[in-house]
Amino acid sequence: MAEGEAPAIVAATHKKEDLPELVEKTLHGFVHPVPEGLTPVRGYDFSGDGVDYHALLQSYRTCGFQATNFGLAVEQINQMLKARGEPVAETQSKHYFLEPGDRPLTNCTIFLGYTSNMISCGVRETLHYLVKNNMVDVVVTTAGGIEEDFIKCMAPSFLGDFTLQGRTLRMQGINRTGNLLVPNSNYAKFEDWIMPIMDQMLLEQKTQGTIWSPSKMIARLGKEIDDPDSVYYWAYKNNIPVLCPAITDGSIGDMMYMQSYQNPGLIMDIAQDIRLMNNQAVRAVHSGMIILGGGLIKHHICNANLMRNGADYSVFVNTAQEFDGSDAGARPDEAVSWGKISLTAKPVKVYGDASLIFPLLVAETFAREYKVPPAFCESNKPDPDKGESC
Repeated sequence: MAEGEAPAIVAATHKKEDLPELVEKTLHGFVHPVPEGLTPVRGYDFSGDGVDYHALLQSYRTCGFQATNFGLAVEQINQMLKARGEPVAETQSKHYFLEPGDRPLTNCTIFLGYTSNMISCGVRETLHYLVKNNMVDVVVTTAGGIEEDFIKCMAPSFLGDFTLQGRTLRMQGINRTGNLLVPNSNYAKFEDWIMPIMDQMLLEQKTQGTIWSPSKMIARLGKEIDDPDSVYYWAYKNNIPVLCPAITDGSIGDMMYMQSYQNPGLIMDIAQDIRLMNNQAVRAVHSGMIILGGGLIKHHICNANLMRNGADYSVFVNTAQEFDGSDAGARPDEAVSWGKISLTAKPVKVYGDASLIFPLLVAETFAREYKVPPAFCESNKPDPDKGESC
């Protein structure tokens, strides 16, 4: 090609021929009509006038991935609430005794379980809303989930950062829970408050024959705190049993340890509480489980529901995976194999951080149109002077 000449364009010389048979079968051999009843994938359209947050959350149902699981969880909880709001059959309408007091039987007993970090963070206020308004029937949590509620009535926790150095915080007398900070002084205030109560409990054990259990202790502490900001004040007021089989695994256990030297003899009977817990499931007309996190609280609720051949409704929210065989990571279908979830149930697991997910779940379920059965107001008159209402 001479200098300055444009290059010649060479035409393709391939002949027209059929696609190889394997390619033809691969690309075109599995094309069939779409089955009827499938839901098209579609998200929220932000092009309208403003943002409709209810419509946004409703759109999750058709968005796919964990957004769809969120939508399914909303449906599952709303089914629980619908069942709970229906009248109890005449043959099952009698009241039964739940420590620490009488509580009406609903058509669906709702078990709410959560790990201590849910009380540590701002989800505490969501849990407070549910317990204050009698929207759940049984609570299961860990020792931290008990004591940190009371501690927050005495002093606040603070926002920090996940990357703050433990060595520096230790020298400053500050404890880190994720990106939350809890001063040691908060626990000193808790110790000053709880130790006299525990000494009084021991005195009542010796003089009145009181046999304490974790649930009885939690109810007593809820009474003594006498603070409407407390979750367990409302559990006490509404006679909602709070189960904590690992009551010693936290600051409360530290206080028990110290009392065992300074004023020994307090006995904590866990056998009472396993009977109390399991009977909530056995006597339930229908049963629903809402469990935030895993480990002890998840299994304790599921195992109680084994006693009735499985819960009717179930929602799990956690980040755990099943590959290590842990109960925390187990999908709901594993619980079906054990008889902890009913064979006819449609349980849902949402994989994600409950601090993000649970307030939104409550916004789309309990907080929208649910009305507490009137029997609760009849059995426990509210005190308007303390902001109590039905």
